[in-house]
Order: sequence, then C-alpha cells, then structure tokens
Amino acid sequence: MGIMRVNPTRMELSRLKKRLQVARRGHKLLKDKLDELMKQFLDLVRKNKELREKVEEMLMKVHQDFLIARAVMSSEGLDAALMLPKQSISLDVSTKNIMSVEVPILNFTTSSSDESDIYPYGFASTSGELDGAISTLSQVLPYMLELAQMEKSSQLLAQEIEKTRRRVNALEYVMIPQLTDTIKYISMKLDENERGNITRLMKVKDMMLKQAHDYAAGHNGA
Repeated sequence: MGIMRVNPTRMELSRLKKRLQVARRGHKLLKDKLDELMKQFLDLVRKNKELREKVEEMLMKVHQDFLIARAVMSSEGLDAALMLPKQSISLDVSTKNIMSVEVPILNFTTSSSDESDIYPYGFASTSGELDGAISTLSQVLPYMLELAQMEKSSQLLAQEIEKTRRRVNALEYVMIPQLTDTIKYISMKLDENERGNITRLMKVKDMMLKQAHDYAAGHNGA
C-alpha cells in the first residue's frame, strides 16, 4: 500500500493519527451496520420465500377455479358476472426506517366496510367455482401487497448492503493501511532527523571542547 504525499512533520503525524482513529471507529460502526443489515436481509428473504409460496399456492387455486367456472359457464355469462366490480380499493403507501433504509409500507382500505360483500353478481346463474375464485382472490390480496412490500424492502436492503460493504472495504483495505503506512513513514523520518540532530550536536560539542582545550593549552604555554 502506497503512502500519502504529506510533509513528514510532527503536526502532520498528529493529524494523521487522529484520522486513523476516526477511520477505525467508522470502520467498526459500518461493520456493525453491515452485520445488522445482513441479519435483517436474510430474515426478510426467509419470510419472503414463505409468503411467495403461499401466494403462488392461492393464485393456483384461483386459476383452477376460474378454469372450471369457464368450462361450466358461457363466456357471455362469465363476462357479465364480472363486468361491474362490487368493491374498490384505496392503497396507502408509507415508509419505515430499517438501519437508515426507508422501506415501503403498503396498506389498503375497501370501499365497503363489509369485507364479505365482494360478489358482483347473483348466485343463481353462476358456478360455485367462480364464487371460490372470487373469495380466494379477496383473501390473497393482502398477502400480495405484503409480498410486494417485502420484495421492494429486500431490494432496497440489498442495495444498502452493497453500498456499506464497499465503504467497509475502502476503509479496511485502502484508507486504514494507507494511513498506517504513512504514519510509520513519518515516524521513521522524524526518528532519522532526531538522530541526525543528535549526531550534529555531538560533533559541535566535540569541536567546541577541542577548541576550548586548544585555547587552554595555548594560553598555558604562553
């Protein structure tokens, strides 16, 4: 890992040590966040799988009932029975925060307070399979909305996990090693300068002692 281009001074050394301390603290916080995000994501994926299987099973039943209803009813009769829906739905979208990620919350309300009031036709001219398909569709709607909510949340969490992982890796494999190497380099340079200064001072001291000795010897000889 290359070192940073800085002046090898004590002030720069102190500044880099503070940056290294902040980088290590930030790395730990991001690592903790990444671990929690992964835990939330895996839990969401597990629930998503279970819910998807349930929704697919219910939709398969709806499909089978519709096929039977189409087989025993005329196309005109089936179209007429389903032409005017009995219920309308209003969808409310809000959000909640999961580890700094805003994920959607989907809620719906129906136009009628009677949730069983879902059949837009009379029962005399329709098949029981059509009734079953309409009933199952009414039951599966909340699960489909929950599934859509989970899948969008999973997607957003996956994006945040990837973003956080890149930041963790940048700190762990680039910034922290670079700061560490630069601090070592500056410390080595300062030690070299310190040894050089001590050597020069010793030489100056020796020269001064020699001059003093020579002066004293010459003065005594006179």
